[in-house]
Amino acid sequence: MEVQNKRMPANALKVTVIGHQWWWEFRYPELGISTANELHVPLSTKATPATTLLTLESADVAHSFWVPQLAGKRDVIPGITNTMWIDPRLEGSFLGNCAEYCGTQHANMLLRVIVEPPADFEKWAAAQKLDAVSDPRMESGRATFLSLSCVSCHAVSGTTAKGTFGPDLSHLMSRATLGSGVVPNTVENSARLGERSTGD
Repeated sequence: MEVQNKRMPANALKVTVIGHQWWWEFRYPELGISTANELHVPLSTKATPATTLLTLESADVAHSFWVPQLAGKRDVIPGITNTMWIDPRLEGSFLGNCAEYCGTQHANMLLRVIVEPPADFEKWAAAQKLDAVSDPRMESGRATFLSLSCVSCHAVSGTTAKGTFGPDLSHLMSRATLGSGVVPNTVENSARLGERSTGD
């Protein structure tokens, strides 16, 4: 649920939420993490309060951030910075979506908030700071990715891919879904999306 008092705890986790056509970017400035479509936050309890402050921005058109089980809607407008905060008291995965028509793929601009115990959140954050894993079995796919224009839009830590227009793919396989929550994140679905984007 959204925090009702007007005083923000000094130790609140800070996350910058950026709406794009048609995906969500989540930046954790104090942790040096950037990810997409799945917002991880620690569980808040009376013993260990864990409020999360969200700073909302748009990279292009009007969006609206809405996770009904955690908070009300908040507009995400170009040139305007809005804020909201959440104080999640239940562990789990909470679904949300863009609540403002933002173009042809608006209905597919989904998101999820993963609320986890503080220790699990710390493990997730530590893993996100690592370079992408280099698996010898995937070397052919890695080489193909790095040779195509994919690198102009996407970043993969530890490689020459430094794009900022599309989602950071460094830890793609740690996410539960692909395509802003449209399909489960499986090897098969990943291959299908890759074939579609390269025209194969």
